[in-house]
Amino acid sequence: MLSSFTGTAGGCRVTWSSRGEFDILLLWKTQLEHLQVCVWYLAHQRSTVLSADRKGPSVAHGRVRVIQIPDEILLAGQDATHDTSMWNAEEAPILKVGITTLGRVLISTRFTASDYVTISAQSSHCLAKHPAVHKDLHPCTSTRDSSQLAAMSAIDDEKIDSVSSVDIEKHAGRGDISDVIGETGPEDPNYDPVNAEIGELGSHYSALFVTVGLNALCLEEDSPYPEVRSAVSNTDDPEMPCSTPRAWVFGIFWAIIIPGVNQFFFFRYPSVTIYSIVPQLLTFPLMKIWERIIPSVRIFGMSMNPGPFTVKEHVIITIMAAVGAQSAYATDIVAVQRVFYGQQYNFSYQWLLVMSTQLIGFSIGGVCKRFLVSPPSMIWPTNLVTSALFNTLHARVTAGSELRGGLSRERFFLYVFIGYWCWNWVPGYLFTALSVFSWVTWIRPDNVKLNQLFGYSHGLAMGLITFDWGQVTFNNSPLPVPWWAAANIGIAVVVFYWIITPALYYTNTWYAEYLPIISSNSFDNTGGSYNVTKIITAEATLDEAAYHNYSPLFLSTGFAISYGLSFASITATLMHTFLYYRKQLWTQARRSLNEQPDIHARLMSVYPQVPEWWYGIVFIVMFAFGLIVIEVWHTQMPVWAFILALIVSFVYTIPIGVIQAITNQQVGLNVITELIIGYALPGHPLAMMMFKTWGYITMAQALQFTSDFKLAHYMKVPPRPMFFCQIVAAVIAGTVQLGVQAWLFTNIDGMCTPHQKDGFICPSTTVFGTASIIWGVIGPKRIFSQGALYYPLLFFFLIGAILPVIQWAVHRRFKVGILKYLNFPLIFTGTGNIPPATPINYVPWVLIGFIFNYVIRRRNFAWWSKYNYVLSAGLDSAYAVGILVIFFCLQYPRNGAIGLNTIQSWWGNTVYTTTADSLGTPLISLPEGQTFGPTTWL
Repeated sequence: MLSSFTGTAGGCRVTWSSRGEFDILLLWKTQLEHLQVCVWYLAHQRSTVLSADRKGPSVAHGRVRVIQIPDEILLAGQDATHDTSMWNAEEAPILKVGITTLGRVLISTRFTASDYVTISAQSSHCLAKHPAVHKDLHPCTSTRDSSQLAAMSAIDDEKIDSVSSVDIEKHAGRGDISDVIGETGPEDPNYDPVNAEIGELGSHYSALFVTVGLNALCLEEDSPYPEVRSAVSNTDDPEMPCSTPRAWVFGIFWAIIIPGVNQFFFFRYPSVTIYSIVPQLLTFPLMKIWERIIPSVRIFGMSMNPGPFTVKEHVIITIMAAVGAQSAYATDIVAVQRVFYGQQYNFSYQWLLVMSTQLIGFSIGGVCKRFLVSPPSMIWPTNLVTSALFNTLHARVTAGSELRGGLSRERFFLYVFIGYWCWNWVPGYLFTALSVFSWVTWIRPDNVKLNQLFGYSHGLAMGLITFDWGQVTFNNSPLPVPWWAAANIGIAVVVFYWIITPALYYTNTWYAEYLPIISSNSFDNTGGSYNVTKIITAEATLDEAAYHNYSPLFLSTGFAISYGLSFASITATLMHTFLYYRKQLWTQARRSLNEQPDIHARLMSVYPQVPEWWYGIVFIVMFAFGLIVIEVWHTQMPVWAFILALIVSFVYTIPIGVIQAITNQQVGLNVITELIIGYALPGHPLAMMMFKTWGYITMAQALQFTSDFKLAHYMKVPPRPMFFCQIVAAVIAGTVQLGVQAWLFTNIDGMCTPHQKDGFICPSTTVFGTASIIWGVIGPKRIFSQGALYYPLLFFFLIGAILPVIQWAVHRRFKVGILKYLNFPLIFTGTGNIPPATPINYVPWVLIGFIFNYVIRRRNFAWWSKYNYVLSAGLDSAYAVGILVIFFCLQYPRNGAIGLNTIQSWWGNTVYTTTADSLGTPLISLPEGQTFGPTTWL
């Protein structure tokens, strides 16, 4: 055992002796008003806080002594004893407190200037350096002897004082430190005072650990957020191969295959979407094979096999696969032009349109990075799942990976993957009623009200249960989403879809009882689907006489409420961001990356950043592409509308990005852009679709690229290779998708018709086309303006602006703790996929989030920290791979005729298909030839 050790970090001098004692000397010269010691036992999730106050002269330093207590005391369920010494004017204050080697000790001191320092001691065999302060130290391990450690700890006291005093006194007397780091701490809903172990050390914003090993003590810095610590490694090797030829070969391969396959299924129902997790998993064994068999030859000075496959190469490949994995939004414009309006423009038009809409958002990535990547509070929960899987596959250590003991993350992932892959055959093929588990409707299939309340297809899904992970994750996985965010979405489902929607429906508001309670279609006054061809001219503009001779447009109650919530989310997002994040945004606007870093930002600061003019070039080129599209071809869209669409997206990118980075939910701009262009250019559907795409997708793509940059930030991938791989992959993916789409429309008979024999009914194109009718052909003036049927929905704009102000004012005046978790932008936008989603895609999602991110996280934090994100990755992977196997082996061959009269026709696969819910039966069905609704309309 090492006899003693002394080191420093963040303004503290730490002394450890073989007797198991710590002397922690706080070096700041300031008036000490309050000293607090909090002992948190990780293994038992129990904490004790000791505090003492002193009034008198200034104290040069505070002193805390921590003495080990045998594990048996806590294992027996007894509380540790604490001895608080009296304050003595002649010496520094001392507290003695016991701690077990199973737990951690958290020591906090509060000064008059509202500065904080937090130190944590943890029993561990894995030791690392403190890169922020200990620039002279090297990584230490339990194998180092005392002479090596003594040499490493020989740091000049003058250097210690210069580090400690400058960092802390720099902000002394400024009041609340949140002025420096933003609304982090008590007002940050992701901040957990029990588990965060946050150290706000002047301009250094991260958690500081004192780690005790078998033979040594050394200092380690990590993220202040336990979610990040459990999934992201706080070390980096700048020499690790990253942008290698083999990474580009596989990245380009996946950038062709994944977008092509997804575009093929995009027009089909049921569809299969291959997410980035599939290439992330498949790449690992393939690259291991490459590593073994490809010779280490050099081509153009670059090695074809630079050694072991690295995690940074893996990240590059996965991001190239993910950038264009989803169907490009503009491909729906091309499809709607062809299907709804009979317009077919050449491939040059299509390619320029897709490139402009996909890549122009990338140009604002440099601005977004400062606000949405560098700040530690912008955690981007989805990236934590991806990071956990990367670290699991490459056996990298994170703060959660060594906790608790038990199964390794790798073995746990394997067990989860195999287990759910086997189970997926049941709800996915053998007994599909378990996926659509609307069991109440099976009892009374013809009872319309019962089906509307408990149905899963067109109903409110009050049955709550599904056995299909695909239904739960229709929007995204619940496991990486903070519990408070999931609770807000649960509130939205209950209030707006279980209370307000049935109240409006069963009072026949908006003639609702003649329609299904939830549907993504638009309807005419006979209850049938709205036929847009009856009201447009040969130029695809509105024929007003034909419109007044046909029918007004009607929406299901669920669809109408979703539009109201979209309106509210627009004003709520701006108001919420101003009230809660204006300080942080203003501070970040004045700071660069290396002025306010956490551990991950400081590790990334060694790499050359992407110059701002690179983004400028991308913007200029893509802006020129957009001008060519709208001027050369007959689009009916003026240049001013193109510029206005970009302004709308730019204004909303950072506020919406803040919400997404914290809550994992994105507020869509599709409705506000539709509203703006609908009033500005009524009766021009093609211009409306283009305005919506540039206004919405520019923002969405900017946040997609920013999310990828945050993933690279977590995985320590240099920014410049990230820039090039994203640009190249986006160009390849968009080109491939257009090619696949052209092949489909050329070679498949009956494409996008309701009863196409192979299922290519184009559900997304139908929704997109319906929106073009509502906002582009008829226009919002005839649907939402005063005197129109759905005029009351405009008051949601006012509701969205007022509610965040009320919440903020009440919380600021009365300090109601629970109000900091109420997030109105999230409430209004969290259920944005209804329709085509229904509450069944949200209620089990919320319940699972509650179990894992509230109950388990609080009762067994060690298990949650080690396995939660790995569990999500395992379930997502197993579902994706399982569905692909089922589809390509059993459903796609022979036009779906395999098992047609056996497994496909038995009760467990048909019982839910004949219910009133599945058929979308309205409460009131009209006789043939009769109509409902007003006799005159706008």
